[in-house]
Amino acid sequence: MRKIELKTRGLSNHIFSGEYHSAFKGRGMAFSEVREYVPGDEVRAIDWNVTARLGHPFIKVFDEERELTVMLVADVSASGDFGTVNQLKRELITEACATIAFSAIQNNDKVGLILFSDRMELFIPPKQGRGHILRIVRELLEYRPKGKGTDITLALKYLNNVIKKRSIAFLISDLLDNGWEDALKIANRRHDLVVLRTTDPREQELPNMGLAQFRDPETGSTRWVNTRSKAVREHYRAEALRRQAHARDALRRAGVDHAVISTREGYVKPLMNLFRQRD
Repeated sequence: MRKIELKTRGLSNHIFSGEYHSAFKGRGMAFSEVREYVPGDEVRAIDWNVTARLGHPFIKVFDEERELTVMLVADVSASGDFGTVNQLKRELITEACATIAFSAIQNNDKVGLILFSDRMELFIPPKQGRGHILRIVRELLEYRPKGKGTDITLALKYLNNVIKKRSIAFLISDLLDNGWEDALKIANRRHDLVVLRTTDPREQELPNMGLAQFRDPETGSTRWVNTRSKAVREHYRAEALRRQAHARDALRRAGVDHAVISTREGYVKPLMNLFRQRD
């Protein structure tokens, strides 16, 4: 847990905090003070009443009203316990969530957590503070889910029910589920929804390993596959590309900003690009 904190806090302090602030705006601007005009200030900001009274120009200064709530909606289904390169998908989710959370508290925003599988696993209401973020990271690291499957619709409905005010909601999942498209649209109308889709290279490319037994971690079913067959490998790749295209099109139609984070390339660059696109 200490390693996760050091790594993700360092990223949020030196890289993500400013990008996060620019990407997710507050509710508006609140009046802060009046100060003397200096060359380069916006002429539109001049307070003409104070200027007339004191005989030289003054401007109004405004601060951003943030009061943002960030909800991390993290998939802890059994398919997250898969990874063939640098880490498991679940570890990737943990690090991405921790980085977002530390970036949020750097900007005085509240952070909450929803863990889901094929059922609601855990809800931590949004709060501020380092101690609260460390609790979130600890749950992401140590929580052992009761369910194995994935129900994204259930998770998004739960988000809408427990978080009444508009929030920034990060759904972090491999999206290996069906029928979540309508729930995604509804959640995006209620909240500023962002999706991070997790993936691993072996989910797109099947290596030639001869005759191999595969097990579905969510259902427990097994089958033997002849990976030596080029037709089998091509069919596997075609199905993976079809699933990716479906997810990408569904997110685009719903107007949801999204990025793909991989166990090979990590999450830093995709998340940075996503934040910058929103700026």
